[in-house]
Amino acid sequence: MRPAEAAPIATATLLAALATGLAAALLLGDGMGPGLLLAVLPAVLAAYVAARTARRTARPWTVVWAIGCLALLAVPALRDSAWPSTLAILSAVLLGALALHGSRTWPGVLLSPLGFFDSAVSGLAWALVGLRSRGGVSKDRWLPIVKATAVAVALLVVFGALFASADAAFADLLGGLMPEVSTENGPIRFLLFLLGTLIALAAARTAAAPLRWDRIKVAPGKPRSRVEWALPLVVLNLLFAAFNAVQLAVLFGGYDKVLESTDLSYAEYARQGFWQLLWATLFTLVVIALALRWAPRSGAGDRRLVRIVLGVLCALTLVVVAAALRRMDLYVDAYGLTRLRVSVAAMELWLGLVIVLIMAAGVFGARWLPRAVAGSAAAAVLAFGLLSPDGMVAERNVTRFEVDKKIDLAYFQSLSADAAPALDRLPEPQRSCALRGINDEMSRAGDVPWHAMSLGEYRARQILRERPVTASYEVCSRLGTFGSRQES
Repeated sequence: MRPAEAAPIATATLLAALATGLAAALLLGDGMGPGLLLAVLPAVLAAYVAARTARRTARPWTVVWAIGCLALLAVPALRDSAWPSTLAILSAVLLGALALHGSRTWPGVLLSPLGFFDSAVSGLAWALVGLRSRGGVSKDRWLPIVKATAVAVALLVVFGALFASADAAFADLLGGLMPEVSTENGPIRFLLFLLGTLIALAAARTAAAPLRWDRIKVAPGKPRSRVEWALPLVVLNLLFAAFNAVQLAVLFGGYDKVLESTDLSYAEYARQGFWQLLWATLFTLVVIALALRWAPRSGAGDRRLVRIVLGVLCALTLVVVAAALRRMDLYVDAYGLTRLRVSVAAMELWLGLVIVLIMAAGVFGARWLPRAVAGSAAAAVLAFGLLSPDGMVAERNVTRFEVDKKIDLAYFQSLSADAAPALDRLPEPQRSCALRGINDEMSRAGDVPWHAMSLGEYRARQILRERPVTASYEVCSRLGTFGSRQES
């Protein structure tokens, strides 16, 4: 797995790594937001220069992974909610690892992110060797750069100060753009500088000489006989078919008869089945993976049998996915939408997509399947963040209030600023009570610089500035705003 020795680090790579550390220290000390994407861009440049120095060429999949990585890092700039932003950052790490390692197999896709830990150590040593080799460089090469940089900084400071004192609007613009640096958070910013520089060096070192995860060979399992392999799966297919037949009968026969015979309420029937069906989908993927490992493969007949049996299982599982989503839709109709419900429904949709990809791999070949599954997961996380789950939750519950006047104001206190535009549609005093949690959170945060403020937070601040919260604590308390609530 070990690559060849990396080429000496280029000066441009060193400068880009230092720029990453400086950007991390200046832009990330106040929180995530557009600053995260801006801080990562120099690291991307460092990796690109290192790859070019090592004579590595970008393949189409590499470009796809790199673009996807940057797109995912834009989610914290758009959404205030922490949970989709966290998922987006983790997915960006995965796509960045795939872009740098060029992995194609399952071991490569799953293990590529671990390569950053190895590259963090070797990358630091790589940079130190590069710096020592430049210790004897003539000052005629670096002195002009230092002089030019010093003159440029002096000109910016002098003329920037003059223009700022000459025009208040320009001074306000300049003050808003420049990050505030204080001695109080100096240690944190110094740690961010070190961390940003180290991450950029790790990415550059990986781009120059990545670990070859695809060289890990997974031995296939011992093939089973047709009867030993197919009989359990055929029985499982029959069970799935019987369950799906019942679901279709309920769908066309109506829920009233089922509820009458089971003594369950409308919501209990929906809630009872969703989680079991979600686990059934997950277990089906495990069964398919194990079945492929032990599948008979002595000839064309065996391959045809595998495609038929597993193809039927995948098709029946898609019906189970549809049934699970229908159960969740019924439950949401009865009790409203929550973060947990929208998250598990999104996961069920993605699992259904994975099953479709497995079916396509059975027809067209499976070499592309690991990258397709990784790409679909990243695309799902990106869509999840861009759609704003907190905004969806607020929108669905506000619409429900407009229909039946039912609303849970206590739950809104935990939502992020992304929910503010939808909650702003509520009439008073429900509007003020629903927005109280967001308003209090922003009041505690105080002024937030532009590089740490998401678009969702910016819009919420505008809404609250134009139409402040007016309902008193007593009024909101009577409406149940401050009651405890357990999400399910």
